[in-house]
Amino acid sequence: MADAVIGNPIGVLAVLAGVASFFFWLEKRTGWKIFNYFPPLLFIYGIPVILSNTGFIPVKSPVYGWMGDTILPLFLTLMLLNVDVRSAVRVMGKGIFVLFFGTAGVVLGAPIAYFLVKSGLGPETWKGFGTLAGSWVGGTGNMAAVAEGLKTSGADFGLAVLADNLVYIVWLPIMLGSKNVAGWFHRFTGVSDEHLRKMQQAAGELSRDKGKPQMRHMLYLFFLGLTVAWAATELGKVMPVVPPVLTAGSWKILLVTTFGIILSFTRARNIPGSHTLAMALVYLFVANMGAKAQVEGIAGMAPWFLLGAFLWIFIHGGFCILGARLFRVDVHTVAIASAANIGGAASAPVVAAYHDERLVPVSILMALIGYAIGNYAAFAAAWLCYFVS
Repeated sequence: MADAVIGNPIGVLAVLAGVASFFFWLEKRTGWKIFNYFPPLLFIYGIPVILSNTGFIPVKSPVYGWMGDTILPLFLTLMLLNVDVRSAVRVMGKGIFVLFFGTAGVVLGAPIAYFLVKSGLGPETWKGFGTLAGSWVGGTGNMAAVAEGLKTSGADFGLAVLADNLVYIVWLPIMLGSKNVAGWFHRFTGVSDEHLRKMQQAAGELSRDKGKPQMRHMLYLFFLGLTVAWAATELGKVMPVVPPVLTAGSWKILLVTTFGIILSFTRARNIPGSHTLAMALVYLFVANMGAKAQVEGIAGMAPWFLLGAFLWIFIHGGFCILGARLFRVDVHTVAIASAANIGGAASAPVVAAYHDERLVPVSILMALIGYAIGNYAAFAAAWLCYFVS
């Protein structure tokens, strides 16, 4: 939009940073309970939608492309540095397989749900389902990354954000309330009291403090993130393209993910401040996604998309219960695994603290594993949705 009030790319970036900053400040300053039901993410996405569609900032700007090329691979790399697969497996044991079953429920549930509601959706809305799968396996960072890799439209990204948050409002109380059926659930799965005791003891011994971040740490992180971004961009150009899912853009995301996981097994994972910086960039990128959105036609598709999302989440839940039964896992692990998938690192500790505070550290590790596999799983879900579209 050429006649936007603020058209300069630096000004646009300042607006996006201001929106993201304001709502986290407001949440912290006021403590309003509304943010328990409508988290800052919704506003950080929604306000730029309004600003760009009313002409305050442009719908198209060079800064949006720059953020996709640079900020996205940077935050993905930093986010994945925190993954600690070995510690999570050591503490959770077979419980880690429930996380993978939940992931399978997201991947396989996506095309089933999409097939049932696609008549009310647009021809490209399978990309919105793939985008939502990124959030439901990993988190907001994966959601943004997959949307960029698939070139999901702003409207479909908006549907994914809306569904993500509305389903979360229903699903989180279910995960919390599952504690009340622990006795029945443990008889159903055949888990032993000895297993629970050992898991809680191991979780209580798990702690990790990387120390206070300093200036040099920020330089280390920028160097690693930008190097990975450059390498993945160049390699993505020569990888085989299988449209419409496996493009140069999606290859770039998958390569960044792979490089980030590899770095998590090196001493780079001990650099302080990586997660904090990564999440700040994630929310800035979500504001960027909102600014690019054009909202024509979204209202008519929203009920169908939401119906599909609710059908989908219960397929995921069924897979989690099946995994618990097969591997004889307790209800606390199942609830944490599902929360790690659906809500990510923000929700898993909440569920863990309600079930057993000693499980909070491992809940974060499980969520980080979701980050690691989220992009791979989401592109698989998108591909399956494309086949049934």
